[in-house]
Amino acid sequence: MFQTPTIPAPDKTIAEKARQKQNMLTKPTGSLGRLEDLSVQIAAIQHTLKPDVSRKVVVVMAGDHGVTREGVSAYPADVTPQMVHNFLQGGAAINVLSRQAGARVSVVDMGVAADFPEGSGVIDRKISHGTANMAAGPAMSRLEAEQAIKRGIEIAFQEIDRGADLIATGDMGIGNTTPSSAIASIFTGLPVAEVTGRGTGVNDAGLATKIAIIEKAIRVNQPEKSDPIDVLSKVGGFEIGGLTGLVLGAASRGVAVVIDGFISTAAALLAYELAPDIQPYLIAAHRSVEIGQRAMLEKMGLDPLLDLGMRLGEGTGAALAFHIIEASVRILNDMATFESAGVSDKE
Repeated sequence: MFQTPTIPAPDKTIAEKARQKQNMLTKPTGSLGRLEDLSVQIAAIQHTLKPDVSRKVVVVMAGDHGVTREGVSAYPADVTPQMVHNFLQGGAAINVLSRQAGARVSVVDMGVAADFPEGSGVIDRKISHGTANMAAGPAMSRLEAEQAIKRGIEIAFQEIDRGADLIATGDMGIGNTTPSSAIASIFTGLPVAEVTGRGTGVNDAGLATKIAIIEKAIRVNQPEKSDPIDVLSKVGGFEIGGLTGLVLGAASRGVAVVIDGFISTAAALLAYELAPDIQPYLIAAHRSVEIGQRAMLEKMGLDPLLDLGMRLGEGTGAALAFHIIEASVRILNDMATFESAGVSDKE
């Protein structure tokens, strides 16, 4: 039986003091906008007026999806293990952007339909070789859904024990915008067509097929909205479940989580439905081109930092957001006050 971890509350007293400190810095009050808000959020999460986000990690979780047999993706499922190899060799976009941000990349096999040799560098938490076809029945068993979340929590704990003070969610899995759209529709109550985009770039006919397949999967499986684990098992993915656990695990240990794009947002929403108290720990990195993300972010009360027309996944938007988050913390930690700088404050 899965037990949702307890989520500690961020420190409201520290938040108030951090806000007061921001107001004493050599700038008009509130003039740095969301940078000020972010610094207050991180300070409250870390329970300190000297927060530190220098030890950053992007956890990229990978899994395959049986629903790709229905023609919902422009790319073949073989691309999933190929891209995992690319991550491990440091050649993907997430590797480039993470290096620039001074962040590590951890790659986790949650359910890729291929095996990786020992010593490859992948973290093996495989549940199965891909999910079942959710258009014909449940994507996975309830036990597998619980295992995916638990393994995600364990990964969060391991990364924090290695020193991570800021964790970002990343994904890889051909076909995974299809379960993510299903999750978005179920929890927001919006029609499938209003939360389903082109994913890897399907044409108009492909998009129509994708919408029809998601509608069929929801109709066939009848996922129970009040039971997030049932939703995950019926129409989810192993990497989505792993990311759900990663969010829960990080928040339970008092670590902020930077949510990437569409798939990461679907996983965060599952975590939010399981434990609404995670909300103060979440930072939405960017607004994805995928149309369903907006409704999920609104449901969680999150406003993304960036809007760059991105839809790659992998954690790429989160890696870019690292720069903004670190800047916000540096402002709080390093900027002079009016008193220390000898600058006259307003009357």
